[in-house]
Amino acid sequence: MNRPTPLSGFPEFLPGARAAELAVLDSLRATFELHGFCSIETRSAEPLDQLLRKGETSQEVYLLRRLQAATDDLGAPAGSDLGLHFDLTVPLARYVLEHSGALHFPLRRYQIQRCWRGERPQEGRYREFTQADIDIVGHDELSKDADVEVTEVMAEALSRLPLPPVTLLVNNRKLIQGFYLGIGATDPAAVIRTIDKLTKVGPDAVRRTLTAEAGLDDAQVDRCLALAAISAPDPSFAQQVLALGVSHRLLDEGLSELVRAVESAMHLRSERFSLVADLSIARGLDYYTGTVFEGRMATHGDLSICAGGRYDALATDGRSTYPGVGISLGVTRILAPLIARGVVGADRSVPSCVLVAVATDDHRSGSREVARALRARGIPTEVAPDAVRFGKQIRHADRRGIPYVWFPATAGTTHQVKDIRSGDQVDADPDHWRPPHDDLHPRVTYREEPT
Repeated sequence: MNRPTPLSGFPEFLPGARAAELAVLDSLRATFELHGFCSIETRSAEPLDQLLRKGETSQEVYLLRRLQAATDDLGAPAGSDLGLHFDLTVPLARYVLEHSGALHFPLRRYQIQRCWRGERPQEGRYREFTQADIDIVGHDELSKDADVEVTEVMAEALSRLPLPPVTLLVNNRKLIQGFYLGIGATDPAAVIRTIDKLTKVGPDAVRRTLTAEAGLDDAQVDRCLALAAISAPDPSFAQQVLALGVSHRLLDEGLSELVRAVESAMHLRSERFSLVADLSIARGLDYYTGTVFEGRMATHGDLSICAGGRYDALATDGRSTYPGVGISLGVTRILAPLIARGVVGADRSVPSCVLVAVATDDHRSGSREVARALRARGIPTEVAPDAVRFGKQIRHADRRGIPYVWFPATAGTTHQVKDIRSGDQVDADPDHWRPPHDDLHPRVTYREEPT
């Protein structure tokens, strides 16, 4: 068999990088559950009409079908109406409708799964990727406090990770829609979609599009760009908006909601996390109705690493409506570029915390007995593969990042454990010894890139 060629857009990690990814996922999961969010997992395939209702183009959806089959397992023409999900929001909407009778609302859910999207691969954009979502979904109504709560949970989750600092940009769709209506825009949705591309195409291109396609005159365009230029880490942005001299009921409502969201989240700021009201954030998808979020890392340029917002009609069955608010975190989008550049990894490439040495092949059963005792108390342990000189066994552990080597008792000796990082070696009892908590499992390592 010839050497395989990597598939572009389908990242695969080596063991050390995979250990870092798992550590990140474990940390996210622990934070989400600490705040009372329950885990769900939805199927990978959804009907195409559901996948496409979010406005995605059909070219980005992967079809699901069996090779050389006239019909799929559901009796439908092969591949005609099933596709792999490209995010976790559309599956959530279907899940809520399908299981509403058995769910308790408000539903506090987190979901960590693979997604697939058929777009051109590049750094930070992949065809297969892992996403981590949190959402709070209500039944007919949902408190505005939920907007603040998902912000707090994601801020805490990101702050716990030894990764580059994150800035969460926040805006409000009512605010910008009311502003555009207040200046006389006849199609505010078109203005929102255009402003949403501001960081990608620049103000000159946005100006041309607003004039040619949204029908705005130069004065209206100037006000739109002035609004988009407003940014502040505190509620002072409100005065800047009012100074533009535009009035509309929806603008006032959105401004009040955004001020409250920013005030409520100011205590979340840390060295690793900051929140900024940025009125250029629009989120072009039409179903957002209130607060919108977009998170960025300085290491990723203008690429969003998390996004979301408030949607007052996530799903409806005609009798009940299910409003929600949530944030999606692109785990692969964050990690893959940092891993590729060698700035993120793990302190060891294997789960093992302890390597039990083997003095001779005749002593292997004793080494296994020690390993069993350590594992029984939740200490990840492996036994040395060969009964070679202890120096070679220590080097074997060191190459894999295993921090401790255990030397089992033999005739006339006691059990001893060696921290091979410091060189300290002490007597130990396999039925009672425990390593420090931070050594139990692999940890994420991060080093800042040179500027």
